[in-house]
Amino acid sequence: MNKMRQFWMPVCVAVLLLGGMVSCNGNTSPADAFGNFEAEEVVVSARSNGTLVQWALSEGSFLEEGQEVGLVDTVLPHLEAAQLQSAIQGVAARRMQWQRGLELQEERLAVLQKEWERARSLYGEQAISEQVYDEVSGRYQIARREWHQFKAQGQVLEAEKALSQTRWLAAREQVERCRIVAPLSGVVLQSYAENGEFAAVGKPLFKMADTRELILRAYVSGSQLDDLQVGQEVQVRYDKAEDGEHEVRGTVMWIAASAEFTPKIIQTKEERVDLVYAVKIRVPNPEGRIKIGMPGEVVFLSSRK
Repeated sequence: MNKMRQFWMPVCVAVLLLGGMVSCNGNTSPADAFGNFEAEEVVVSARSNGTLVQWALSEGSFLEEGQEVGLVDTVLPHLEAAQLQSAIQGVAARRMQWQRGLELQEERLAVLQKEWERARSLYGEQAISEQVYDEVSGRYQIARREWHQFKAQGQVLEAEKALSQTRWLAAREQVERCRIVAPLSGVVLQSYAENGEFAAVGKPLFKMADTRELILRAYVSGSQLDDLQVGQEVQVRYDKAEDGEHEVRGTVMWIAASAEFTPKIIQTKEERVDLVYAVKIRVPNPEGRIKIGMPGEVVFLSSRK
């Protein structure tokens, strides 16, 4: 009997330990929804025509917002900008000459105005003849018309200056568009260009996404909508590890307004014929452990006690 006890005691202990392990693993709550992780991808296209003279981009690299990764040939835009800059300087020189001429016109007009006022006074006293008064008045009126005409030339110069400056700004903007920069901070997912290739406006150059925060697109049934609302915090599981699945908290950011048929990622035939609602859950991913396309599970915290 003692030998039998010595034999069965270790076996019982092993069974109890195994049962405890199974019990611990069985405490994991079943998932309420399933889906796949995705990111808000951005395709960066060329904004100028020309040859790629600089292209330093590798897939998987992290880019900061505004970081320059390439350059389209800027020779022609630079030449056009320089030409327009010279035109602006030319208009400025002409305007300076016009300003000096306007000052002379105003001095001459002031002298003739005094002569006319004096002649008008003398003519009123009948100290001069009408012919003399008409000659003085005619010179004054002609000078006034010349002054108005000369002053109008300044408006023409101002309009020409504004047009040249606008065209120069457009040329500078064209030079700026030759720079290829990252529109946001994120990881390069795919590159579509090589150094030395010709880039055309609208041609895709590379694709990137901010993977520090991913979106889990999952699907729920109509009966589950009462347990879900925008802004609600949920538990997200992904990437089964040796000690269980990784868990992280996410936030519901969007719930579909209309139903759709269950997508093909749901393999069960009975489930595929049902109508479901798509939801998007924002999930932080600062360490980059979650990958795009990886499957994930959702547990509604509000439905757990």
